Amino acid sequence: MRFLRYTVLFVALILWVAGLSSTVSHWLYNAGVIVDDYRHGDLYRISALSQFKDDQPVCPPSNRASDTASTHLYIIGDSFSEEQRIGQNDFRVSHYQRVKWGFTQRAQLDPSKRNVLLLETVERHFREHFAQPVNELVVEKDTAQNPTPIQMWWEKLNADYHRSDVEERLASTLFSQDWAFWFKEAKAALTLDWFNRASTGVSLSRDQKNIFLDFDTDTTRKKLSSFSELSDAEVNTLVDSLNSVADRYRQLGFDDVYLSIIPNKATILEPNRGAYNHLIERVQNSPALRVKTVNIYLPYKQAKQSPYLNGDTHWNCQGRSLWLEAVRKQLAI
Repeated sequence: MRFLRYTVLFVALILWVAGLSSTVSHWLYNAGVIVDDYRHGDLYRISALSQFKDDQPVCPPSNRASDTASTHLYIIGDSFSEEQRIGQNDFRVSHYQRVKWGFTQRAQLDPSKRNVLLLETVERHFREHFAQPVNELVVEKDTAQNPTPIQMWWEKLNADYHRSDVEERLASTLFSQDWAFWFKEAKAALTLDWFNRASTGVSLSRDQKNIFLDFDTDTTRKKLSSFSELSDAEVNTLVDSLNSVADRYRQLGFDDVYLSIIPNKATILEPNRGAYNHLIERVQNSPALRVKTVNIYLPYKQAKQSPYLNGDTHWNCQGRSLWLEAVRKQLAI
């Protein structure tokens, strides 16, 4: 009995630590103890509505990277340009580097190459990103003269320890298996059928055929929703900020700076849900804008089929292909 008690206590301790530590959770994931609870889509994960359960596709690789290409590509981007979705092989470039919004990386530009910076952001976060200085990519003349500072063990431990999202991480650790989603699906279906209410964090289209992130549709999310008010003055301020960011990176050695705003799912699939603020068009068509843009809004609007996954905020393989085609054409890579 004592052995069983200590075993249960040890297992509970390991799972609790996994909720706090990225290192431990990755170790348990690789060991098969916990599974990826995003595997059927981030919106399905939140809602647990079985009609939006969608296996994540494996899109065909482009295999375009070349050691002899004359372009080096740098991206400051969000989840759309994460490694599992986009990579160097998708572009005709000889060097590729991506940094996530909110994080910092250093880069040393090769003056003998064409250095291109792509600012990629989903529509809901554009107003946040350019309401403040953009310093995610730090350009240095010689990174060998300024090596990355060595982190002490306590600094690494502090970076690995997550206090703010521990509840969500524990839930993912404990309830990521299929058996848990079976119970979640039953509860979600009952709530929708009896009370016509979906889980907090998502919203359904009026015909209930599409599911969106609540951020995209809730107008109280004033900086996030496609349907929140956006004044001309704020558009001008954002364009000025974008111009300033591009000018600074050009001064640091970039030959070209481009902007790509990826539409919110609700913007494309249910634009008449409310008064759409037309953020993308107003920014891209501003006469004051001095930054080249990758216009994916129009191709998505004209697409005969949805460019988004059924149960996810991100694109499907067709949507990915449309974006890559637009980027390659505009950046000539």
